Amino acid sequence: MKAAVLKAFGSPLAVEHRPDPVLGTGEVIVDVVAAPILSYADEVFSGARNYPLPPPVVPGCGAIGRVRAVGPDATKLASGDWVFCDPTVRSRDDALMPDIVLQGWSARGEGGAKLQRYHLDGAFAEQVRVPTENAIPIGPIAETEAARWCAINTLLIPYGGLLAANLQAGETLLVSGATGNFGSATVAVALAMGAACIVTPGRNEAVLADLARRFGSRVRPVMLTGNEEVDRVRMMEAAQGPIDCVLDILPPSVRTQVVRAAVMSVRPYGRVILMGGVGMLGGDDLALPYPWIMRNDITVRGKWMYPPEAVRMIVGLVRAGLLRLEEYAVTEFALSRVNEAIVHAAANGGPFRLTVLRPGGAMRDSVRKSP
Repeated sequence: MKAAVLKAFGSPLAVEHRPDPVLGTGEVIVDVVAAPILSYADEVFSGARNYPLPPPVVPGCGAIGRVRAVGPDATKLASGDWVFCDPTVRSRDDALMPDIVLQGWSARGEGGAKLQRYHLDGAFAEQVRVPTENAIPIGPIAETEAARWCAINTLLIPYGGLLAANLQAGETLLVSGATGNFGSATVAVALAMGAACIVTPGRNEAVLADLARRFGSRVRPVMLTGNEEVDRVRMMEAAQGPIDCVLDILPPSVRTQVVRAAVMSVRPYGRVILMGGVGMLGGDDLALPYPWIMRNDITVRGKWMYPPEAVRMIVGLVRAGLLRLEEYAVTEFALSRVNEAIVHAAANGGPFRLTVLRPGGAMRDSVRKSP
């Protein structure tokens, strides 16, 4: 098979022939039709993010493809089935505290590193081997739709946070970081889940206006001033009632004061979900008043990724027409142009934009855009 290989951090990916993956018990081999390229992939491959991804490696985090072969423990999957290759691989020998690796992307801790040594290569290839439970059926689609279905790779992350928050239809949500790629996806998913109102604070006036244009009056934009107290009051006023839940998904570069302004807008007995990267690159940690949390009975929870059942559930939202993949503008690149695609993803990583690699299918050396 052909694959894009990262041979050393800081070097371009090399497209070359690699041995086909060998099927083992508890595994599925998938013909990759489309694989998303995350907007910060260039920072991972350059080494700037210091991800534990040991070269040489075929990178790639998630994919849409068709089943080529299944192991003896698969009773429903069949050759030709369309599946989402979930990159979130969990160890099977500890249901309470499984180690987790993002196949083709990163690992965490000693257990994650051990798991990664086997589930290392990702989806920037014509074939990928995944655990049986990670090849999740999405139902029949046209091959031309495969690239847009890669959007669920992004949508699943905030969906995991909203499930952790137990967001209910009719509730009011505040999305801290709503103008980013994952933040805008949070807005789309929360509306599909039935949120009555979503407060969207941010500094990018154009993106805030676009969110309101796309989704209507249920979205309440708030321009941030940088003053923590003023911003908190403006968020609460925009909600026009109690804020039931706050989900923070801001990037590492943002000051903790911005997070705190959003978090402390939540109502008494409300829920707060932390999914962003604030503090991960140094600087101040998030400080919240102990008396405020205790006396107001606030639930504060961290969440990384999503539970295994989330994939089937989000596919259901798409199939029901509640979550529109058509919101995403997609640019597709052939495998031979993988390095050009990585540059494009970095320059076009805004809300509802998707860069996709096409290892399989009809593309050869072309670039294709979908509105």
